[in-house]
Amino acid sequence: MPRKKNVVRPAEAFLSHSSKNLAFASKLAKVLSAHRVGTFFSKKHIHGAQQWHDEIGAALKRCDWFLVILSPQSVASQWVKHELIYALRANQYKERIVPVLYKTCDVDKLSWTLSSFQSIDFRKDFDEGCRDLLAIWNIKYGR
Repeated sequence: MPRKKNVVRPAEAFLSHSSKNLAFASKLAKVLSAHRVGTFFSKKHIHGAQQWHDEIGAALKRCDWFLVILSPQSVASQWVKHELIYALRANQYKERIVPVLYKTCDVDKLSWTLSSFQSIDFRKDFDEGCRDLLAIWNIKYGR
């Protein structure tokens, strides 16, 4: 994957995912954190009785990159769809939406617009996916 010029490392990337893909989201967040890329995802940041709806809304407004983890579960999730719609409309995510292909799925079920974005494929090899994702921000992947 070619590296992009003048792309700023995210201050904080929003990880949109289905709760059924939590293990993958957590693993990806750990790699991003190890490479100094901050992340927000619901399981990590929302505890107990916190108002999760408000926390997610605040994070969507605060984050500067949007990663959507794609799987059969996420494309069927209304919450993932709501988060993606917000990201597609928000100026701070212009050219900063990254589809992360975790499992083969019908992406059009989530949004017909996602097929126009360059996705990062994790289906065959997690390390290769990490390498390609971090390359977007000109970050070299190290295990």
